[in-house]
Amino acid sequence: MKRLYVITHTESFHQIQGLGGGWFDTSLTKRGMEQAQKIAERLYEALGVTGIPIYSSDLRRASEVAIILEDVFQGQVFRDRRLREMCFGEAEGKDKQWQLANFIPPTGDYRMDHRVYTHAETRRELASRIIDFMNHLENQMGEHAIIVTHGFALTFVILSWLRIPLEHMDYANFRSHPGGATLLVEDDIFRNREIAYLNNTDFMKE
Repeated sequence: MKRLYVITHTESFHQIQGLGGGWFDTSLTKRGMEQAQKIAERLYEALGVTGIPIYSSDLRRASEVAIILEDVFQGQVFRDRRLREMCFGEAEGKDKQWQLANFIPPTGDYRMDHRVYTHAETRRELASRIIDFMNHLENQMGEHAIIVTHGFALTFVILSWLRIPLEHMDYANFRSHPGGATLLVEDDIFRNREIAYLNNTDFMKE
């Protein structure tokens, strides 16, 4: 059986500052570092397996979570820009007031190619690079793997795992909190795939 653990990065500075994220590259807060440590230790207690490969977005807030996981699991980290959050273009690093004033609402039925801000990525562009990464991962994945990514990008990791065609990724959205853990499973007989749990925050609880 294959088990893919997907962790969304824990609390980062742009979140507590109310600034647009995307590719805006901020670090974890002290609380975010503590959350990541708890996730790593408790996930290891649940699995009891060392040497698990860890695939991470190359942005700092995800990479810092991956480093903590690497230390606990004694597994190598592979950083990959394909696991980044959606690029929010001109909204990155901007405050909520600016974001509300400059948001580009969708018109018509072209959700896959809509840009919410000038120079932002579309859902199609985000989905395409994550599908490309997931195809790469599937060709080399063993029994376990860990991914560290971002809240909106998580949706497309899940959809790709479930083999949902790109053209049908226009309406789905799986919400996740910072530090939420999702387990994706494939059985050994029929290779059926499932979401065993979604956005589990118990690993961070006191």
